[in-house]
Amino acid sequence: MSPKKPIQFTQPRETVEAHLPDGRVLTGPRGATAEEFLKILHDEIAAPIVGAVINGQLRELTYHLNYDVRIRPVTMAEADGMRFYRRSLTFLLETAFQELFPQAILAVDHSIASGGYFCQVFNSPALTEPQLAELEAHMRRLVKADIPFQKEKVPLDEAIAYFKAEGHQDKLNLLEHRQKPYLILYSLGDHRDYHHGYMVPSTGYLEWFKLSPMGDGFVLQFPRRHRPTEILPLPDYSTLLGTFRQYGDWLQRLGIENVGTLNQAIKNGRTQSIILISEALHEGRISEIASMIAERIEQVRVILIAGPSSSGKTTFSKRLTVQLLARGISPFPLEMDNYFVDREDTPRDENGDYDFETIKALNTSRLGEDLAALIAGQRVQLPRYDFHSGKSGPGEVVHLRPGQIIILEGIHGLNPELLPDFPMEQTFRIYVSALTQLNLDWHNRVSTTDTRLIRRIVRDARERGYSAQDTIRRWESVRRGEKRYIFPFQNNADVMFNSALVYELAALKPLAEPLLRQVPFGKPEHIEAKRLLALLEWFRPLEPHTIPDNSLLREFIGGSILKDFKIWGG
Repeated sequence: MSPKKPIQFTQPRETVEAHLPDGRVLTGPRGATAEEFLKILHDEIAAPIVGAVINGQLRELTYHLNYDVRIRPVTMAEADGMRFYRRSLTFLLETAFQELFPQAILAVDHSIASGGYFCQVFNSPALTEPQLAELEAHMRRLVKADIPFQKEKVPLDEAIAYFKAEGHQDKLNLLEHRQKPYLILYSLGDHRDYHHGYMVPSTGYLEWFKLSPMGDGFVLQFPRRHRPTEILPLPDYSTLLGTFRQYGDWLQRLGIENVGTLNQAIKNGRTQSIILISEALHEGRISEIASMIAERIEQVRVILIAGPSSSGKTTFSKRLTVQLLARGISPFPLEMDNYFVDREDTPRDENGDYDFETIKALNTSRLGEDLAALIAGQRVQLPRYDFHSGKSGPGEVVHLRPGQIIILEGIHGLNPELLPDFPMEQTFRIYVSALTQLNLDWHNRVSTTDTRLIRRIVRDARERGYSAQDTIRRWESVRRGEKRYIFPFQNNADVMFNSALVYELAALKPLAEPLLRQVPFGKPEHIEAKRLLALLEWFRPLEPHTIPDNSLLREFIGGSILKDFKIWGG
């Protein structure tokens, strides 16, 4: 069938079309930026627009539209949008800090669950409250001035020469192992730096932040996705701060300050010593926790272990059990999953799907009764939940030996609703997660959420046959459950265990990269896969066979000697 109009050469139109996901089409001048095109949507989208997905690829709002495209705005209510915002806000802080305190070093460290980064100052005393107020005021002046972030692609040699002249050894350590011959630098006024990822167009976008003192540092507070233009109250983080300080001490003992120094150590053949010391520090901490329990053995009857997905709870529980056995304490592992209610009684979420993450999906009254009976020395028939049929049936009959304590592991372990009538003094509560991670340099954090996702991608592929695309697709639902049911209760813990290992992303890299490269272009998950691949590029690979067979990391890469380790009741 011949076309209605003949195909012929013509002159380019002066306009281009931007096709929105809802079918509407925007028309504007060729070469206009995504920011200019998407301004028309500001009044109909509640959360601020900070980026765009253009033809399946994540782009900054400064990206020029030179031809017809498919475009979707990215807002601060999305993970990618909030990364744009946090990264730009960090650069704003860094710039203002350097202008006010040029002799000091600013370190942007771990994240705060309510929305924020804990920051420390080196080469200078900690900031006083008046100095912190002055820093915040200067940041707000820069925001009001709406100064553009300038972006440039420079040869790697030029970037190295710049950072050398500025005395940024952390950047030099990182760039020494970079494979690409160029680097993207951003500028704000006279200040230039590398930041891993995209930025908003200008400082005027960065309205929502606050600087608050904490411990020997301060917190750069910013909004969370679910309330993208609000700063949430800062909770008490005294327990977490102690865990973070301990991790900093571990890094000092290892002589590893950032990813650059880790790469140098791997290159110089220090791999084995780093692994052995890291594992020894883990084992030492588990031993400390076991000693705490042993000191309270006359009182503690139940050990509660909670943590988010891929935090290493299972291996931690087994290694803790080994340490307790070495002290003459015999724990009985009680599986929380066997206390699910029947499928027909499971609550549903806002989408009408079964919500297995909520505590209401558990028969907490039965759990409390069984615990009380076991502790009283009675024989108890435990339930057994059949995940295939969705029904609870009779399980094994258990009778604890005198002095035996119970280990109960699950996401709700720190939720007061789990055992509302059980005496709190008879419990010992442990929170397990990758609480902090080795950062790229002083200003570029490595998210512990990314670490857990990479762990899960590797484990899901090996144990469940899931593709990286499958795992990434499910991750948002997993994260939603964590924010609702785990993170709000982490401060209820008696003790926290940081499951991060300084070398783990180097070890996960050769296993994760082939999986991530299989995510098809054009799929929504490809954007996330590309981002994780860009992160892993910074790490020199470490051969997984060098990792001890009782390492927590073996839970994800396979080969754990603890996989079939079990302790049974009497």
